[in-house]
Amino acid sequence: MTKILVPISNGFEEIETVSIIDICRRAEIEVTIAAVEELETVGAHNISIKADCKIEDVNDEFDMIVLPGGLPNAFTLAENNHVQNFLKKMKKENKLIGAICAAPYALHKADVLNQNYTCYPSFEEKIRLDGYHKDDNIVIDDNVITSRGPATATQFALEIVRALKGDEIYSNVKNAILA
Repeated sequence: MTKILVPISNGFEEIETVSIIDICRRAEIEVTIAAVEELETVGAHNISIKADCKIEDVNDEFDMIVLPGGLPNAFTLAENNHVQNFLKKMKKENKLIGAICAAPYALHKADVLNQNYTCYPSFEEKIRLDGYHKDDNIVIDDNVITSRGPATATQFALEIVRALKGDEIYSNVKNAILA
């Protein structure tokens, strides 16, 4: 079974988080939601998600780690040692890493962001201007997939499906959700 880890903290962007979880599960990807703070985590727009576990209790092997954006979630993920160490481990093992919206900042802090990336407009100033693709909804650079924000969440999640499950499953899920 293909498995991804989605760490979240208070202030996560709900559209991005739920899109990643929902679309990946439709593709029969096992998604583990790991809370950085309390198991009951409150999003940027007061929608709560109950995580499957705490980040410090994660001991499974995963095929990918995916970070949703939102504030202060992106900053919390960038400062959390468990998340940062997990990102570094995934990079070292040449596994897939994804981040959307403000979350590429956490990849930058872990030094796992490749040359080319995108993010929520203005966050490139906190990361670096070199390699920033301001007009691309999705940027794939080797094993790192980044995306711009809430309106690109479905496209981002579908690219995760394509990367993990291939073109046929990608097309099936894309057609099923009318994307």
